[in-house]
Amino acid sequence: MATVSIPAGTSALLLDIEGTTTPITFVKDILFPYIREHLEEWLSNHWEEDECKQDVHLLKKQIEEDMRQNRSCPVHTVDQTVHTDEEKAIREVVDNVLWQMAADRKSTALKQLQGHMWRAAYASGRIKGEVYQDVIPSIRRWRGQGLKVFIYSSGSVEAQKLLFGYSVEGDVLDLLDGHFDTSTGAKVDGKSYERIAERIGCQPEEITFLTDLTREAQAAEDAGVNVVVVVRPGNTELTDEERAHYSLVASFSELELTGRA
Repeated sequence: MATVSIPAGTSALLLDIEGTTTPITFVKDILFPYIREHLEEWLSNHWEEDECKQDVHLLKKQIEEDMRQNRSCPVHTVDQTVHTDEEKAIREVVDNVLWQMAADRKSTALKQLQGHMWRAAYASGRIKGEVYQDVIPSIRRWRGQGLKVFIYSSGSVEAQKLLFGYSVEGDVLDLLDGHFDTSTGAKVDGKSYERIAERIGCQPEEITFLTDLTREAQAAEDAGVNVVVVVRPGNTELTDEERAHYSLVASFSELELTGRA
């Protein structure tokens, strides 16, 4: 693909992770299987700890919300009182988490629990965060040109920091100016990008968002944010209409800031 210019007036780049900075296979083949394989053991080992109790409480609130919205749900309650049979309660949490993952849910409750499990796996060296080879050199180049770089992912802020803090390139968190997740709002909701602009302290049109998903790109455009769609191996195929509409890059190295040294 030809070089693409970062839109004039851009002061901040907002980067998606999955399919953009990081192969989709990393999430699907390494991160998610780790949760499925170790979830019950993790809950059993940490059930009485405050952090785990908070995670379960948040899952319970999510289940109650799902019931109010008449969404299908595998369990009716997650009751963590002193009278609860611990194994039964853990099994209910496991069932709900696995159901949410199978449905590709992006709930904050799910992402928080996953983030805590991944933290231990990264810290022990069992997992290292994968990033495409063009990502870190490009971020360094953009920052050298005066741009700020932020992450916006459906994965929790904690999970994002783990990926870049324990990456195959080492700890590269100092290259990132901030992180946003679903607590800011859904990535398919234009209001989320308006909130991010407000948090960054700039206008939406001063942000350029890099993502592999056109439904996120559309939401960002609705908010006035500039968009570049990233085409990586394994990403969702774009239609001819989408290819014609969006600026496309296959590598961050193709994205150039013109007019600055």
